[in-house]
Amino acid sequence: MSQTFYQQSAVDIQGNTVSMDQFKDHVVLVVNTASECGFTHQYKPLEHLYQLYKEQGLVILGFPCNQFGSQEKGDEATISKFCELNFGVSFPLFSKVDVNGANAAPIYKFLKSSAKGLLGSESIKWNFTKFLIDKEGKVLKRYAPTMKPENLVEQIEYLLKK
Repeated sequence: MSQTFYQQSAVDIQGNTVSMDQFKDHVVLVVNTASECGFTHQYKPLEHLYQLYKEQGLVILGFPCNQFGSQEKGDEATISKFCELNFGVSFPLFSKVDVNGANAAPIYKFLKSSAKGLLGSESIKWNFTKFLIDKEGKVLKRYAPTMKPENLVEQIEYLLKK
């Protein structure tokens, strides 16, 4: 049997190991984030999506990353406070990770191999790359940073009804 998202784990922003198994039967959107990026404004529509659909089973998971233009310099406490104060983020945030290279977080190695990017590339190109996972833990699609969260509504609604 091939691996699913639910077999992965990651360390949350408070330092606790979280099994993705707890999100079984949910639609999950995973996003690598940064506080000083041109796409940082996407926190607001991501939070809006989360508030709109969390009762129906949507979970959004944010993974801060400092690999692109050093746009996430702060520590976990600083990141958490920034997201909450500036964007009202209440969806789960995780400890800062590498998404590319030898030190890439295992969860990102899994996501990248499950949903390749442009021309079959596994490499993440920039902050706010998104991965959509269905209720069975299958990674369905990777979206570029330019994909606005609000443009995912139709797909999210479809998956929530399945």
